[in-house]
Amino acid sequence: MAQKGAQLDRESFSCSICLDLLKDPVTLPCGHSYCRNCIKGFWDGEDQKGIHSCPQCRKTFTPRPVLEKNTMLADLVEQLKKTGLQAAPADHCYAGPEDVACDFCSGRKLKAIKSCLFCLASFCENHLQPHYDSPTFKKHKLVEPSKNLQENICSLHDEVMKMFCRTDQKSICYLCSVEEHKGHDTVSAAAERTERQRELEGRRQQIQQRVQDREKDVKLLQQEVEAINQSADKTVEHSEKIFTELIRLIQKRSSEVKQQIRSQQETEVSRVKELQEKLEQEITELKRKDAELQQLSHTEDHIQFLQNCPSVSALRESTPSSSIKIRPLRHFEAVTAAVSELREKLQDILREEWTNSSLRGTEVDALLSEPEPKSRADFLKYSCEITLDPNTANRRLLLSEGNRKVTVMKQPQSYSDHPDRFTEWFQVLSRESLTGRCYWEVERRGEGVGVAVAYKNISKTGGGNECGFGRNDKSWALDCYQNHYEFRYNNMKTSISGPVSSRVGVYLDHRAGILSFYSISETMTLLHRVQTTFTQPLHAGIYLYYSGSTAELCKVK
Repeated sequence: MAQKGAQLDRESFSCSICLDLLKDPVTLPCGHSYCRNCIKGFWDGEDQKGIHSCPQCRKTFTPRPVLEKNTMLADLVEQLKKTGLQAAPADHCYAGPEDVACDFCSGRKLKAIKSCLFCLASFCENHLQPHYDSPTFKKHKLVEPSKNLQENICSLHDEVMKMFCRTDQKSICYLCSVEEHKGHDTVSAAAERTERQRELEGRRQQIQQRVQDREKDVKLLQQEVEAINQSADKTVEHSEKIFTELIRLIQKRSSEVKQQIRSQQETEVSRVKELQEKLEQEITELKRKDAELQQLSHTEDHIQFLQNCPSVSALRESTPSSSIKIRPLRHFEAVTAAVSELREKLQDILREEWTNSSLRGTEVDALLSEPEPKSRADFLKYSCEITLDPNTANRRLLLSEGNRKVTVMKQPQSYSDHPDRFTEWFQVLSRESLTGRCYWEVERRGEGVGVAVAYKNISKTGGGNECGFGRNDKSWALDCYQNHYEFRYNNMKTSISGPVSSRVGVYLDHRAGILSFYSISETMTLLHRVQTTFTQPLHAGIYLYYSGSTAELCKVK
């Protein structure tokens, strides 16, 4: 209770402007008291209006009252100061740089807790109290603190803008409605707010419905992801099991073949060694006979020679050399051929299965991708801003219109040397790389204009097919002539029938591997469609055949 009484004492002797104990207190004719400097500063701000009011009760005074010191209050305040009683608020109540400050606080300002759209001012808790206590402020509109209250004041008439001009779509004051906006469709700001609030609620319902639809789609995709992951995990597990079994079977068969080869090897080697031993025995015997004959041939006694000569035994019949067949590396040809045949069959099977698996994998992409555009409006959703790269332009090409237009010139241009520049072909690539879904259009003039896409690493130096758009496996091109079209890829040419126009549309779905060319006039006609696999980001390309021919990347919306 003592604390509550002290709080009441502080509030009773505090200035409602600075919220501190009264300094040199003065009392207005309405009975409210303020610091002399506080009320003086407040009234100085009202001098231009010619009417001065009480910050608390809003009672007005004309002329400006003379301020007289309230001696009794001054004495009471001095006694309170001697007791150490202070009324300063805590630091966290003061307004910082990011806060809305109270417009009625003098000195260090407190944080505003409300702003008044009628007063066009912001109030702290103490200065806001009259809005709650006095019937005068009952119709005032209080909102969350705002720094933008002055935006509600008409810059022409210095009046609060309470009306809205539907003709000019702007907020106005009443004087504007009878002067600058006379005859316009004007309503009160409240009526316009009600109408727009209704539209806003309708939009919110649409957005919320779309959010719900997209959340359902997300859940479906999450379920699909879970199904894909489960299927992939099971497939990997099953595949690993099958391949493990295949490896085990191959290892088993390898061991059997190895055992058969070693067994046959042992047999053949044993046979050869047996023959080798017989031949070595024969060589030994022949050498012994040769030694005997040599000794006999050196006998000088004729009688001894003649007596011993018949005793030399005749040679046994030897294995003819022609019966020994040497077959280097041919002993196991049949086995080698059988194993090689098995390898080729396995390679064919695995290659075929891999292709089938790859084809099945595209079903997932098809499921998750958006439908292909049908109308020109659908294609324009994927339109992209493309510019031509001067570092790739042939020196006979002039770039203009913000590097969107290219023209063949008779004289070379003064481009600096660059490794990406086409040296012979009159070609240029876009600066931007293209992935995802992209659409662009090219306006052409003259005979022989090519519209293409190519990988960045296409060859640039020389005049061979490796550099020309459509003449290699790194570019796809549509040749546009006066009366017909031709499509080129990897130097294979395809004649195309279709309406000839000066504008060609190009649609690319990099992920799906789709590249389409369209003739653009009053209608949009498909000229040629490519279904392939792109392995790198693509760049738009243009090439020209003759001097004076031009092509320009159009700005489409």
